[in-house]
Amino acid sequence: MPSTSPQSGDWHNADILAALKKNGWTIASLSRHVGYTRGALYQALLRKWPKGEAIIAEAIGIQPQTIWPSRYLAKFKRDVKPRNVNKRKVA
Repeated sequence: MPSTSPQSGDWHNADILAALKKNGWTIASLSRHVGYTRGALYQALLRKWPKGEAIIAEAIGIQPQTIWPSRYLAKFKRDVKPRNVNKRKVA
């Protein structure tokens, strides 16, 4: 079982790279296979990039939501502003 971040539940980057290696890929070989430069897919490990995340997840054989739950669950959370933020208090 891959280790996850306590705050986000996302897999550790080393676990993602190890899972790729178990399936016969390196991040560089997978990047070149899909037509990107050798380090392009590494960006998906550092920041949100749905297309890159999908490529990595498919190579591992699971859904991107399993690897990066914080990136996908945030989509469904609403940012709610407190009411009356811009109104001044009358003394």
